[in-house]
Amino acid sequence: MTVPGDSERGTIVVLNGAPRSGKSTLVRAMQQSLDGIWINLGVDGFADAIPEGLRPGIGLRPGGERPDLEDAVVALFDALYASVAACSRSGLNVVVDVGHHDDYSNPLGILAKVALELRALPAYLVGVRCPVEVIMARRDAGAAGSGYVRSGPDGTMPEAVLRWERAVHDPGIYDLEVDTSKASPEACAAAVARRLDEGPPVAFAALAERRG
Repeated sequence: MTVPGDSERGTIVVLNGAPRSGKSTLVRAMQQSLDGIWINLGVDGFADAIPEGLRPGIGLRPGGERPDLEDAVVALFDALYASVAACSRSGLNVVVDVGHHDDYSNPLGILAKVALELRALPAYLVGVRCPVEVIMARRDAGAAGSGYVRSGPDGTMPEAVLRWERAVHDPGIYDLEVDTSKASPEACAAAVARRLDEGPPVAFAALAERRG
C-alpha cells in the first residue's frame, strides 16, 4: 500500500454520534475495508493523551456540568482538527470519531467553527444514529469499570444518556446517516464508501453558511 503524494489531499470522514452508538466499531470496519490508509483521530485517543485533570476532554458530556473544563475542550478540539487538516493536506485519509454538541454552560460554537475550517477540504460529516434503548443496553452490557453510566437499579434511563440523545444530532446536517442498530459495521462502512464515490461533501459547507 502506498501513501498518496503531498499534492493529493486525503479524505476526511467525521463520525458524529453519542457514546456507545457504534463509532469505534465503524472506524475499524472502515480501516479494514476502504481503499487507502485511514488514520483514526478522535475522542478516545485524545482522552488517553491528556492529564487526568482534563478528562474526559473533548468527550465532555452535555449539561454544562464542568464549566471549569470548557476552555480546555475548545483548545483540544482546535488541536484535534488542526491535526486532521494536516493529515489531509499530507495526503492521508482521516476518520474522526466524536460526539459534537453545544450543550455546555454557555454555547461554544465548536461545530460551526470546525465547519469553517473543513469546508475547503474533502471532509464528510456522517451521523451515527442508534436508538437510545440500544445504546443503554450496550452500556449495561459493558465491562465493569468502563466508566459508562448505566441504568438505575429500577431500570430507569439516566438523564446523562438522555442529554446525549437530545444534543448530539443538533442541527443534524449530514452528508450521510447510518443506523448501527439496523446495519452491521461492515454494511455501514460500505455505505460510507458509496457516499464518498457519489460526489463531494456538502454538510460542512452548509453548516458554515448557517454560521455566516
